[in-house]
Amino acid sequence: MGDMPELSHGEHGRPPTPAQRWAAFRASPFLPATVLTLILAAAAGLFAGSYTYAMANPTPHTIPTAVVGAYDQPQGRRFVAGMEKALAASLQLHAYDDRAAAETDVDDQRVFAVLEIPAAGDAFVLDVSSASGATVAQVLVEAAQQVGKASGAPVTVRDLKPLQKGDPRGLAIFYISLAAVIIGFVGAIQLSVHARALNPFERILFTVAYALLGGFVIAAVVDWLLGAVHLPFVESWMILALTMFASGMVFTMFNTLFGRWAMLPTWGLMVLLGNPSSGGAVSWPLLPSVLGVIGQWLPPGASVNAQHTAVYFAGHQHAFPFLVLAAWAVVSCAVFWFWRHRHPGGRAAAPAHAAA
Repeated sequence: MGDMPELSHGEHGRPPTPAQRWAAFRASPFLPATVLTLILAAAAGLFAGSYTYAMANPTPHTIPTAVVGAYDQPQGRRFVAGMEKALAASLQLHAYDDRAAAETDVDDQRVFAVLEIPAAGDAFVLDVSSASGATVAQVLVEAAQQVGKASGAPVTVRDLKPLQKGDPRGLAIFYISLAAVIIGFVGAIQLSVHARALNPFERILFTVAYALLGGFVIAAVVDWLLGAVHLPFVESWMILALTMFASGMVFTMFNTLFGRWAMLPTWGLMVLLGNPSSGGAVSWPLLPSVLGVIGQWLPPGASVNAQHTAVYFAGHQHAFPFLVLAAWAVVSCAVFWFWRHRHPGGRAAAPAHAAA
């Protein structure tokens, strides 16, 4: 007992200072875990808020509408004014001399409906296009019927471009585009985790590979297996593949720039902002105006636009959504390639003597 050393009351016996505690916390795994906990909580609220803001109460603002017939006569002006009052929005009228020209612009997606105003006594005719936007067609039909009932004027409603039988709400295109976007950047995340040793060019090639294969499988399941939507298969496949590649390379670009926090800008751009503003679940005239404009310039909106036209408006495809997807893919590849030395992963080239 007498030989036991006395307990030291020196330096190591003092309680750690706040600075030492903070330094230890920063060096521990608890700091990133705490940060992730806070980020995930904020992301949950933002995710719910972004979709609720965009989709919970779709409200029309300006609806491009073709008008033919006696639109400049008093009964025509009264009917249009009644429609705008019922919609609490304005009809952006485009006057046409004949129905054929108006219906061509429906196919080109410049207008969402054709309103034919009779000279006198006959029924008003409203031709909507559910394929242009089911939610827009619904509010137009409800407004026309309300105005017709209030004024005693007969109203005939027709659907120029009905949705396919397996897609009565027009959401299938949104879902397949959503799948391409999310699997696109999740695939890039998995390459970074499980195939970290891939060199930059190899990473791009494997992103192309899973985009092509994934796009094919999505189209095959939706069309051939489920029969939900009849797709123009090759065109839809290429749109899905380009969407997946662009989405994957966007994450790869952010991973190069921000390292382990790359998921934050990717999720914010693609999911919190891109998907609610894509026009897939709610047509752009019913979205908040800023989202309706922004969404067309982001990969999810471009994918929905291109796919939507391919499925329902064959022969009237536009270059703009393809240019948007291509621009995101090219810029992301360029940033990744230019700063590829910063991208986590890769492997050193084998020395010459080792190769020999």
